[in-house]
Amino acid sequence: MIKKLDDILKEVKGNKKVILSVAAAHDKEVLLAIKEAIQKEIIIPILIGDENKIKEISEEIGFDLDKIKIIQKDTIEECAKTAVQLVSSKEADFVMKGLLDTSVILKAVLNKEYGLIRDGLLSHVMVYEIPTYNKLLITTDGGMNISPDYNQKVNILKNAIEATKPLGLENIKVACLAAKEKVNSKMQATLDARALQEAAQVGVFGENVIVEGPLAFDLAVSKEAANIKGFKSKVAGETDIMLMPTIEVGNGIGKALTYFAKAKSAGIIMGAKAPIVLVSRADSHESKLYSIAYGALVAKYNK
Repeated sequence: MIKKLDDILKEVKGNKKVILSVAAAHDKEVLLAIKEAIQKEIIIPILIGDENKIKEISEEIGFDLDKIKIIQKDTIEECAKTAVQLVSSKEADFVMKGLLDTSVILKAVLNKEYGLIRDGLLSHVMVYEIPTYNKLLITTDGGMNISPDYNQKVNILKNAIEATKPLGLENIKVACLAAKEKVNSKMQATLDARALQEAAQVGVFGENVIVEGPLAFDLAVSKEAANIKGFKSKVAGETDIMLMPTIEVGNGIGKALTYFAKAKSAGIIMGAKAPIVLVSRADSHESKLYSIAYGALVAKYNK
């Protein structure tokens, strides 16, 4: 069982390498992350973008491009299309967003002609290593789906479960968050959470998956809180996946974990035929590397 983000690095290091196609790779921060991922023997990259800029930046940061494939493309749209096509044609295993807008890479992913679309929907999955928690915590969705309805939450949860299985858990424990642990007809989050719990009980999410909801945040992460409230739970204090009711809750909790709890993190988009690594310029260099490694872990698991 993987309990630390560094364990993900160890898991993907030096084994059968996976190939990462990088759309619009002519960016210093992206190339720094790729450089380190190569040094740690995590990936084999294909760099798509402005070849002259890629070479110029690489020389500046001491990145040896010998034996690395570069595909010249003049526009960000061409970069995104080529990066996605490499994955759909099995020439690469997963894709990473470089110096282009998220909407551009997602448009290519969702293209019915050459993209990576499949049934369901795309959703953002974050994995956090929190100093005060006993294992990795997956949160979803704090980055894409604004106010998902029940059916969308089913798909979001399935995506998160798919992203969690490579961590090697015997049982995956899911907490469906709400403001309280009792169902209230005026609070849609509590109704959806209870429906998801009941769906899990009839096998909608597969074997070895325990879903409970609604759960308030304190119950999800603290056995002590559950005991004080007299709340019987198989998930409390042992949550692996925290399903958010809305994007605001997911985004807020995620940033609180990062800035207040000093959590390390990695993030990918799931729901396509391959993981999509989207890193932000605000992400730490460490987080970028972890995101690449996490994408490589999921891609390797699904091969």
